[in-house]
Amino acid sequence: MDHVSRRGFLATAGSLAGASLLHTRPVPAQPHPAPPQTLSLAITEYLRFTPLGTGAVRGRGFDLDWVRAPRTEILARTLSDPAVHGGETSMLGHLLRLDAGDRSLVAIPIFLLRNFTARDLYTRTGSTLSPDNLAGRRLGIYNWAASGAVWYRHLLRYLGLDPKTIEWVVGYADRPGEVVARAPLPPHVTNAPADKSLTDLLLTGAIEAMFVPLPPAKYHTTDGPVVRLIPDYRALERRYFTETGCYPPQHVLVLREPVWREDTSMGERLLETFNECEAEFTAGQRLYPYSTPWLIGEVEETEQLMGREFHSHGLAANRKALDTFCQGAYDDGLTRRRITVDQYFAEYLAV
Repeated sequence: MDHVSRRGFLATAGSLAGASLLHTRPVPAQPHPAPPQTLSLAITEYLRFTPLGTGAVRGRGFDLDWVRAPRTEILARTLSDPAVHGGETSMLGHLLRLDAGDRSLVAIPIFLLRNFTARDLYTRTGSTLSPDNLAGRRLGIYNWAASGAVWYRHLLRYLGLDPKTIEWVVGYADRPGEVVARAPLPPHVTNAPADKSLTDLLLTGAIEAMFVPLPPAKYHTTDGPVVRLIPDYRALERRYFTETGCYPPQHVLVLREPVWREDTSMGERLLETFNECEAEFTAGQRLYPYSTPWLIGEVEETEQLMGREFHSHGLAANRKALDTFCQGAYDDGLTRRRITVDQYFAEYLAV
């Protein structure tokens, strides 16, 4: 006997029951439509995508199998796990693949992680450093060839500084170890000593500040010994956005090329799905603004400055930031040629 779903069984049973009551011939059950495609994507469990996880937002003609894990694992699985169809990846990592002629992954303009960068600059308690006097200094950085690092250097250029005038030291914030280099290091960039973390170097004066994406273990807002170099970082980040138009995208969604080729409409359907998710999440922030005491004020201030769709996906709303990113990677010597936004999303735009 062929398998019949519970819904199909009830629909057929209902038709038969109704027909017996009316003494008419039963209406034959309609054939079931083909089940929607299941798309398995490795994406970090960001709160913004809760509506997808709860089912409040569903895929446009596909079922989303959301593979979740810590971010480092997710980034690795997107590239190497044959069980997934794609997922979250570094924007710079994809740019470097394109520069090498590798188009095995297709970028969709869905930006899974964004972050301003002035908050990520740390120094010692009592330091007299300021954003205006970083030229000629020795600074730590968590990675030279990373999306966040490209945006860190863009912040410095925005402040009127040439990153090449800084001596950079690459290392981990809280533990010793060599960071795997995805691109050759320029002459003014070196690795931290094998037995030292960036925090070790900072507290001994071997470096004067460091750019890292998460607060170091010894960071404290007032008691140190590691503090933010720019305590009022929000004021600078607001000015940065107003004057550059950039809310820095760092991670992008990619699909494996064979998956893309099988159904090129998937890109637009994913874009619609994720934009609906953003709208649903934003509405929830306003309806239930209780996760922090003053969340509603933060939401209102952000939307007043950046607009209600400040986290929207797609090329139209993000082209300027994307162009800035591609230019920054080229200026840093990370790509051999200046890759354009249209080249970055060539497959998506060709549909």
